[in-house]
Amino acid sequence: MIYSFIEEHRGLYRVKKMCEVLQVSTSGYYKWREKVQSDMQKIKEGALRSIQQIFYENREVYGSPRIHRELKKMGVVLSVKTVANYMRELGLCATVPFQYTVTTQSNHEHPIYPNLLKRKFHADHPNQAWVVDITYIWTSEGWLYLATVMDLFSRKIIGFNLANTLSKELPQLALERAFHFRSPKEGLIHHSDQGSQYASKDYISLLKKNRCKISMSRKGDCYDNACIESFHATIKKELIYRRKFKTRKEAEAVVLEYIISFFNERRSHSTLNYVSPNMFEALYEHQSRKKSTQQPLITFVEEQLSL
Repeated sequence: MIYSFIEEHRGLYRVKKMCEVLQVSTSGYYKWREKVQSDMQKIKEGALRSIQQIFYENREVYGSPRIHRELKKMGVVLSVKTVANYMRELGLCATVPFQYTVTTQSNHEHPIYPNLLKRKFHADHPNQAWVVDITYIWTSEGWLYLATVMDLFSRKIIGFNLANTLSKELPQLALERAFHFRSPKEGLIHHSDQGSQYASKDYISLLKKNRCKISMSRKGDCYDNACIESFHATIKKELIYRRKFKTRKEAEAVVLEYIISFFNERRSHSTLNYVSPNMFEALYEHQSRKKSTQQPLITFVEEQLSL
């Protein structure tokens, strides 16, 4: 305690004088100070190693907030600011420029449905609301198009399809896979933009056959479908813009692996208290098996992580 007092006030008073007044040796203080600095350096070096490990194990896409949460799970307590400073010191940066391009083809004569979702991007249970969209991937062979279906409850990608053309069959097959995988009950809200693929007769018939409530964004308003737009921005920043694909087949394999093995299985999501979609759904199932399910799932997740 005495040495700590001297350290805190060494900028105001001479160390030798404080040691004399407090009746401790100057050499003892400097030995204590050297040990403290050595211990702090060891702690910092351990933190740097952990940050590097988390960064590279997660495909170099985690920024300081996510790395901060992963460190917390490991029992390493650092502020987000300190993590950001250490990442700069290590030369680690997850930021990749993102360019947004509108691909929705909304000039068609198909019926348009009202916006039932109304930017309420939260669901209490699986299969209450799905959001869908289409994005594109450039390869040396030409464009490859990706259609995805996301469950808003867990942000999990539950259906997707890749094709060489932007046809109505592209999202329809993704949706069929989602129906096969999840088997939702009547009343599921299906939300899309007003694109011709989603408004086509065959696609709408598939939704009605599965007793879905059909919801569409307002024309030209990407924020009405922000969650799936955010996923496509994420996959571009974390995968597509980091690679140059020679063939469509190569891109298909990489995208499939990213969605199944990384995004759904491992990637922490801020909305889910920094657990992966698969983990969030597993915790939901675990909570559902308990007698009392009144506790909010996010609180339950936090408790389970602290065990």
